[in-house]
Amino acid sequence: MSELPAHVDIRDVSLRDGLQIEAPIPLEAKLELLAAVAATGVREMEATAFVSPTKVPALADAAELAGQLHNFPGIEFSALVASPNGAKRAIAAGLSSIEYVVSAADGHSHANVGRSTAEATALIPEIVAIAHDSGASVEVIIATAWDCPFDGPTPPQRVVDIVTAATDAGVDRLAIADTIGTTTPRRVSELIDRIRPSVGDRPLGAHFHNTRGAGLASAYAAVCAGVTRLDASSGGLGGCPFAPGASGNIATEDLVYLLRDSGISVDVDLPAAITAAGVAQRVVGHELPSSLLRAGDRKLS
Repeated sequence: MSELPAHVDIRDVSLRDGLQIEAPIPLEAKLELLAAVAATGVREMEATAFVSPTKVPALADAAELAGQLHNFPGIEFSALVASPNGAKRAIAAGLSSIEYVVSAADGHSHANVGRSTAEATALIPEIVAIAHDSGASVEVIIATAWDCPFDGPTPPQRVVDIVTAATDAGVDRLAIADTIGTTTPRRVSELIDRIRPSVGDRPLGAHFHNTRGAGLASAYAAVCAGVTRLDASSGGLGGCPFAPGASGNIATEDLVYLLRDSGISVDVDLPAAITAAGVAQRVVGHELPSSLLRAGDRKLS
């Protein structure tokens, strides 16, 4: 167990992962949510995805949304891509940070992008070259790092192999994702220990879902293992389209509450994050799983 870090960076993923399985909402509603999240003081946001609009209609307005990001200075915006063409579109739209997702399990990779894990991994060097040639950075996110809805448990070596390929290709950052919300703290620590030698000095992030109630505990285990970058979404918005019932990223406000009371600083203001969660709930039109949205903060004095 590593010494707890003094600070953890939170990337809010409400606008992309949070909305990807929702019915499409107007650009104006997305900008309202974006403004509310920006008001929390968050320094990083995943804004959208440059993927097929027929597969993810909720994010079909990626270029239009990207055109509004200049109105929110001081935030590093990123966009998810699933192919070299998506990387080119993201950069053409003005993004200077892209995320390329590789599923560690073949079943999920075929369902998600129509390629095997090996085929998706083989595209990393091309995507890195596209980004770096334009002065953009690249993060490889390894999906289904612990379990796959089709293949079951993911052998850790498959994650190690992707990490190694990504670092060999010169990727800037890495992240591991519990795509369907199945992992637990022990498994989190074990995988991080397993991949750490291959990660080297590159920043390592983690992405958890709270589907089975272990998301926040897993996030804390990741921090204890030395991770200082975590994804979360306002209100716990989000989920995986290939895992029915696997809804609910860890909620930004719930994560802030946990880290704050653990003596770890974050850039996100908790009252503003609770307000943003309320905006998220209103724009999607249904109840979100956030605990803090329901119960509020505790009295601090």
